[in-house]
Amino acid sequence: MTEIYSVLIIEDDFRVAEVNRQYVEKVEGFTVQHVASSGKEALTYLKGAKTIPDLILLDVYIPDVEGLDLLWQIRTSYRQIDLIVVTAAKEVGIIQEALRGGIFDYIVKPFDHVRFEQTLMRYQDFRQHLDANKELSQEEIDFIKGNKESLRSISASTTNSHHPKGIDPITLNEITTLFEEKKVEEITAVELSTEIGASRSTARRYLEYLVLTNKIETKLIYGSVGRPERKYVLRETYEQN
Repeated sequence: MTEIYSVLIIEDDFRVAEVNRQYVEKVEGFTVQHVASSGKEALTYLKGAKTIPDLILLDVYIPDVEGLDLLWQIRTSYRQIDLIVVTAAKEVGIIQEALRGGIFDYIVKPFDHVRFEQTLMRYQDFRQHLDANKELSQEEIDFIKGNKESLRSISASTTNSHHPKGIDPITLNEITTLFEEKKVEEITAVELSTEIGASRSTARRYLEYLVLTNKIETKLIYGSVGRPERKYVLRETYEQN
C-alpha cells in the first residue's frame, strides 16, 4: 500500500492555492490536508490539528507575516514537518535564509508543473528511504539528497558493488539490460513491477536511481482525464525525440 503524505498549503492568493492543490493531488501518494491564506490561520490550524501534516508548501509573501518569520515559527514549533517554499521571491538573501531554515526545496513562481511534480516525487523517495532505514551511509545520504556527482561515482563503482541500500546490483543490471538492449523503449513503474516481479514502489526506486545516475530520463504522458502518466525512457532515446 502506498504511503499517503499530507500537505498544508499556505498561500494568500486563492487562485494560486487552488492550482497548487490540484498539482499536489495529481501526484499519487499526496493529499492536501488544508489550505491556509494567512500566517495566523496556518498557526491556528497547526495548533488544533489532530494530525500534523507531513509537508508544508509555503509562500514567502503572506500579508500578515514579515519575511520568513512564519518559516522560523513553524521550524521551531513543528520540527517534524518538512517545508517547501513556493514563491515569487528571488532575492538571494531570502533564498539563503530559507535554505538555512532546512527547507526541502525552493520553487520560484511561475513554475513548471513538471518541476513541481519532480520535487514531490523526490520528497516521496526521500521519506520512503528514511522510513525504511535506521542508519544511512554517506552514499545513501548522497542518494536521497540528489547528489548527482556522487551518484555517478557510485555508478562507476559497479565492479565493487557500491550501491545504496535497497539497490541490488543483480536487479539493477536486469533493469538496465531491458533499456540497453532496447527490449523496452519506455516503461512505467507499474509495467516494470510486472516485468521483474516486484512491487511498484520497488520498481520506481530502481527507475529513479537510474534517472539520478543519468542513465534514463522521465517524461509525462497526458491523457484526456486524470493525472499524467510518468514514463521512463533511455536517455539517448529521450533526447532524440
